[in-house]
Amino acid sequence: MSAYVVGLVLVAAALHAGWNAVAKNIPDRLAASMLIGLSYLLGGAIGLALLPLPATGSWPYLAASAVLQTVYLILLTAAYRHGDFSQLYPLIRGLAVVQVSLVSVVVLGERLSPIQLVGVSVVAGALIALTFVGPAPQSGSRRGVGLAVLTAVCIAGYTLVDGQGVRQSGAPLGYAAALFAVQGITLPIACVLLATNSRRLGRELRSHWRLGLLGGTMSLIAYAIVVWAQNQAPLALVSALRETSVLLAGVIGWLFFREPLSPARTALTVVAVAGVVALQLG
Repeated sequence: MSAYVVGLVLVAAALHAGWNAVAKNIPDRLAASMLIGLSYLLGGAIGLALLPLPATGSWPYLAASAVLQTVYLILLTAAYRHGDFSQLYPLIRGLAVVQVSLVSVVVLGERLSPIQLVGVSVVAGALIALTFVGPAPQSGSRRGVGLAVLTAVCIAGYTLVDGQGVRQSGAPLGYAAALFAVQGITLPIACVLLATNSRRLGRELRSHWRLGLLGGTMSLIAYAIVVWAQNQAPLALVSALRETSVLLAGVIGWLFFREPLSPARTALTVVAVAGVVALQLG
């Protein structure tokens, strides 16, 4: 893998951790989801105008992924209302990787090497321990952990669906653009339907529209880089590099949310990343 590709994937990792921090920083979860969705709609529409359309065989996968990613984003923003960013982000990312690996073995019949089996065990153990580092969990943080687990399930789901859909699309970037365009419709609709106070939602949208559109744009760019890199280098290497975002999440939590960066939490996060790398490269 060239230094150019490595550098861009690391940029994507930073952007991914960054847009998740933006999502946490918007107090209203529906406003955060809706603003990110509107960014997706704009970016997806521009992409569809400039890029080739994905093949029709990929459309069912695209639709299923859009639904899963809509649920994922709403769960993600809800989780961040109830827990530390530096705790929940590694939990969500790591659990998703573990679930994808397990489904690949049990459902798709793929095999894991010994080092990958070790990686699954290391990630699971480190993340479980990371969840309980620090003070005893409050009711809110326990709710955040539960929502994080559900979020990870959605990530695993759309990762597996997109893995099949992109292969049948004939146009990876066109597939990504179409996916964002569809999400840009489903996300705002879901947020409006879930809103119990439309006036409050309107106020939150007006107050945080710049931040929300920034987060959505960062997400778009990060995803586009990863899709491009997968056509330039082995998928396992790209995936392993992308998970360095877990390390960045701890730093972001400490710098911007005043969350403690204890030696124990730092060490467990590094161990979790090492497990993810072993899982991807074994």
